[in-house]
Amino acid sequence: MSTPGDILGCGHSLADLSEYLDTGQINDPGHLADCPECQAGLASLRRLSALGNELLEADTAASGSGNDDWMKTILGNLRLELRPGRDIPLRTDTSGDILTETEGAVSALIRSVADSLPGTAAGKCRLHGDVTEPGAPVTVAVDLAVVYGHPLDERAATLRRMLAATLARQTELNITAIDVTITDVLEPRLPEPPSPGHPSIPQEKP
Repeated sequence: MSTPGDILGCGHSLADLSEYLDTGQINDPGHLADCPECQAGLASLRRLSALGNELLEADTAASGSGNDDWMKTILGNLRLELRPGRDIPLRTDTSGDILTETEGAVSALIRSVADSLPGTAAGKCRLHGDVTEPGAPVTVAVDLAVVYGHPLDERAATLRRMLAATLARQTELNITAIDVTITDVLEPRLPEPPSPGHPSIPQEKP
């Protein structure tokens, strides 16, 4: 899969992770198990590759060409969201303890929920509001690419419900709105027309 080469905070890039998925080889394999950025990146690349299998012919989809504009946009957003971002404070029962989760971790959670829906891929995932202030209102904004043939309104409504439940369970954010925008409707690649030297064989009529 062709991926942006920008370096993540841990020193690896999406290109490194994509190569690891293709070959099983990486310079420091022990790092992957302990790095949340790499784990989130690997999970997203696997889901994106699976969507590619639904979109394209098997011989091109299995590797994920990465040439379509929608895929490049998703990979670009993924690279940005893998960075830690802002620290989100969490409640603690012990005076003096400081607990936080990162904005990047929440974005990865949002992306995983969106990508779990059949025929969809999350584009841009953003948290709008002061997430560093406990109780401050926060709006979640998600762009979706949906494969043609899947119900668009149903996908958006289902994602809102799933995100509301997941974020309430796994974060302490005060989510006041979840905005889902379908930015791309993706069409499966049509079969290649027969070459001039190999005309198609007409079907016999019954």
